[in-house]
Amino acid sequence: MSRRVTLAVVGATGQVGAVMREILAERAFPVDQVRFFASARSAGTTLPFAGRDVVVEDAEGADFRGIDIALCSSGAASSRVLAPRLAAAGALVIDNSSAWRMDPDVPLVVPEVNAHALSGVVKGIVANPNCTTMAAMPVLKPLDRAAGLRVMVAATYQAASGAGRDGVEELAAGIGDGASARRLTFDGSALPYTTGVKFPVTLAHNVIPLAGALVDDGLFETNEEKKLRDESRKILELADLVVSGTCVRVPVFTGHSLALTLGFARPLSPEAATEILSRSEGVVVHDLPTPRLAAGRDPSYVGRIRTSDAFENGLSLFVTGDNLRKGAALNAVQIAEAWLARG
Repeated sequence: MSRRVTLAVVGATGQVGAVMREILAERAFPVDQVRFFASARSAGTTLPFAGRDVVVEDAEGADFRGIDIALCSSGAASSRVLAPRLAAAGALVIDNSSAWRMDPDVPLVVPEVNAHALSGVVKGIVANPNCTTMAAMPVLKPLDRAAGLRVMVAATYQAASGAGRDGVEELAAGIGDGASARRLTFDGSALPYTTGVKFPVTLAHNVIPLAGALVDDGLFETNEEKKLRDESRKILELADLVVSGTCVRVPVFTGHSLALTLGFARPLSPEAATEILSRSEGVVVHDLPTPRLAAGRDPSYVGRIRTSDAFENGLSLFVTGDNLRKGAALNAVQIAEAWLARG
């Protein structure tokens, strides 16, 4: 990647934007000039990058000409407005929101899995998957190649940071009361049980079997469960993949996990699956993968690989990954790297 580019980070002051800035510096991304954008309330502030301070610009009224690549993490509503403007100005837009993922003219890309999809960038926009889907993709693709994935039943364990900075603050406030934590040991009913800003009930010392918002599609599923199904089919290029998911919010700050039971067209032993995954890009096999292990690290960690009799040629396993790194920021940067590598 000898070419140096003008790069923009849209949503640079947000939770994912901050991690994008860190990863760009860590990976020595070939930036000639960098521009940071955010909402009007953050415009005029400065952010450090590569030894200098960069003034944050107001994205709404900005002139985007001259930008080669834009990494966007500003929310779906904002992206529907800004992404086409950036693309029209000549930028490749790599968008982290849900706005473009299921658009048939927008590739949904995990570079270890389907980098070839970058040959079909029609609108100048490439989409980043949902952070929960993301953790599973580098694990599922090599197993699909080996045995033909047909069915996936998933229970997810999604961290508070998946609901944004407000979700993190809400969890932190809930677990900060040591007296409540001690009461829980003897009498869980003594804890306050209230509706929060980001979660339907208290998340601290709790598990909520409703991550995301309910979708009015007759299936009584949440948008997180719908994303898991639809995005898995698109990324893995398995239109008929049967997916059933229950997405759960857990009192963890960082790291999304999935307990998966899979059915394949052909036999695949736990030993063979372990050997395949041990040499797969973006995957680390571990005896006991946990979100705390994955926090701050790039790979998807997988373990507890074992036979399941729930389906023909069945396997069960557990996957976890950092939802802010590979689940969002890192994948966006890797897409940009893959784009430049293609020339």
